[in-house]
Order: sequence, then C-alpha cells, then structure tokens
Amino acid sequence: MLHSVLNNSAVCINTTPDEVSNHVNKHVGRHRLELMGPEISRSQLSLCQFSDLSLSRICYGNKVRVACPDLEDIYHFQIVMRGECQWRFSDTDMVLTSGQALMMNPGEKIDLLYSDDCEKLIVKIPREVINNTCVEFAGRLPKSGILFERKVRDIRQSQSFLSCIEAVFYEASEESELSLNGISSSYRDLLVQKLLNTFQSNLMDVMPPTTPEDKTIQRVLGYIDTNIKENLTVEELSAVAGISVRKLYSLFANGLSTTPKRYIKQAKLLAIHRELKSNRAIRNVTEAAMDYSVTHLGRFSSEYKDTFGELPSVTLKAR
Repeated sequence: MLHSVLNNSAVCINTTPDEVSNHVNKHVGRHRLELMGPEISRSQLSLCQFSDLSLSRICYGNKVRVACPDLEDIYHFQIVMRGECQWRFSDTDMVLTSGQALMMNPGEKIDLLYSDDCEKLIVKIPREVINNTCVEFAGRLPKSGILFERKVRDIRQSQSFLSCIEAVFYEASEESELSLNGISSSYRDLLVQKLLNTFQSNLMDVMPPTTPEDKTIQRVLGYIDTNIKENLTVEELSAVAGISVRKLYSLFANGLSTTPKRYIKQAKLLAIHRELKSNRAIRNVTEAAMDYSVTHLGRFSSEYKDTFGELPSVTLKAR
C-alpha cells in the first residue's frame, strides 16, 4: 500500500534521526526528538509541497520518542505504513499499526513512540484550507473550529479513500504539467472532502439534517465504489436504491449535477488513471481498460484525453 510514493522527493537517505528531525521541525511540525536506544544511521525522509499541502514520508529507523507541544494552525493526517506508532495524549493512549490513520487537530499536545521499523506518511493541512472547504461544504463553521475525533481508521477498508490518497501523493511526486492547469488544487480539495467524510468531527453540529434522499444517493455511490470494475447499469443502481430509474436520474441531477452514467464513466476514468500511473502490474492500456469493463477503446481514449489532457498510452509510458 503506497510503498513507492514520494520516491522522487527524497531529502534524507540513511542518515541520523537528528538530521531528519531538523528537517521535520522546519517543514512538518515543531517537536522534540529523544532516542530510545543505540543510534543507527538509517533514517529517511521524503518531502514535497503540493497545492498548500505539505506531504512527507518519515522513517527514523530507530526507536524514538517525539514530543509535540502543539500543531499551531495546522492539521495532520498521519498514516502508519510499517511498524507501529503509539500516540500518548494527556487523557488516553492508542497504538496504530500498518494501514491505520488518525487526524490530529491544531493545539493538541502529544507524545509519539516510534518502533524502529515505523514508517509514516503525513499530510500537513493549513487550518485555512480545512475551514474554506467546510464553509463550502456546510455553509458555516462550528464556533470552536473543526475538531476531529480521536478515532483510528483503517484506510484499507475504503477503496475510494485509498485511491484519493494515492492520486494526491503520486501527483505530488511528479512535476506534472497538469498541475499548472489547476488539477493540483482539485486533488487537494478532493482529499480534504474525503477526510471530512471519513473522520468524524464536530462539522455535523452545523450540518443540516440528513434527508432520505441523501442516504439513498450515498448508498448508490458506495455501491458504485465497491463494484467500479463491473459493467454497472442504471437499472442495477435503481434496484440498489429501491427507487425508479427516473427518480435516480433526478437524485443525481439535484445532488451531484450529473447523470448516473456520467458519474460511473468519470469514476472509471479516475480509477484507470490511477492504475496506469501507479500499478506496475499493468502492461498495456487495453489490459487496464478491460479490467474496468471498458469495451469501446477508441471512445475511452478520447474521453481519457479530454479529462486528463493526454492519451492513456502517454500516462502509461510516463510511469
């Protein structure tokens, strides 16, 4: 899972924990490092900026304690890739292992205990970015600002969330010309929206009550996400929703400003784009397209180019 992200953004390779710590203090978040055993020079750090976000991959290569006084005006989304990391808050402890993630709020004081094989991905998100997305999403903010609950999530259980994270990190790890066309900010906004939907927060305090129509469309979108590789039909989705095809079209038009068929098509294009960029097992474009039940390859190539600005063969070659 995400093992090769940020390979092109290495800052430190096989160095001391202190050297990595110095870079982290400048670019990720203020902290104090304490070595918990004999020092081994195998620490690594990859770091890059991507549309107001700071993305990093950290491995101290030693058992260390990291004390964070607070995160000031930033949020941290942290994923444990290997090993384990223990979070020590003032009132509770929790241990995260591979595939598990946590949102950290501004102002929180914590201690972290890294195992010697622990590797983490960290997304640093300015408070302003979260606030702007919440205002757009809900129309207003809670008085205390957005506060995420201390609830661990296993991101491997959500394929759409994992795909979003992969897309952001791979886009950031390459100096793509597409970023100049505003795609980087679109990825950023999508990631923040996914975080707000995945991790519980006090945003619900200012959200309007969920309607039956909201629940229905969320059920349909979840079904599409789970079965994106299948040849999905509108009739199949209407059966999942328990409503008529006409009502389903109305829900998509009012809630998503699109049609069910167009939504499925875009979801498949995004998934295939991710596969071509990151899945080393994919040998050619036809294989990737057929895996997602795409049969009209000429039309697919044209729609792919309209969406991403290049042919799928170019994406595959660039990998």
